[in-house]
Amino acid sequence: MMKSRVRKFNKASGFSLVELIVVIAILGMLMLLMVSNYGKFFSGSKKKVAEMLVTKTMEAPLMMYMSDMGRYPTTQEGLQALVRAPSGKRGRWNGPYIKDQESLMDPWKNPLQYRCPGQHNPDGYDLWSMGPGGQSGDEDDIGNWKSGRSSDAFGD
Repeated sequence: MMKSRVRKFNKASGFSLVELIVVIAILGMLMLLMVSNYGKFFSGSKKKVAEMLVTKTMEAPLMMYMSDMGRYPTTQEGLQALVRAPSGKRGRWNGPYIKDQESLMDPWKNPLQYRCPGQHNPDGYDLWSMGPGGQSGDEDDIGNWKSGRSSDAFGD
């Protein structure tokens, strides 16, 4: 005799439609929270990238320039001196010290700001990003100096 195998399902063997809908609703809310905080998460990353750019990444090209030229670029020459030789300085200039103009931009696509001699680093240079606000001299600037700054630090 042949016994047929009939599988019996009971209520405990699976999820109900209501349970599935609840799980999908919870996942949807979690996704909404992640998307709404996406900008906050990455803006913090941009600030860290800008800090690394002004404190570490640009330090090596500026040191190489100083080694070749005997001084940092002046404020008037600016960071462009790392890409193209300043007028009348071609003989000692061994650049370019950075790859291209885009290397002189912060994560918000604003040009890095430079001053030599610096107000914060009088024996060196000040290098800063204007931060997410895109304006120099406000509280979101990110610079290569260690301490806080006075409110008129960027006034010319």
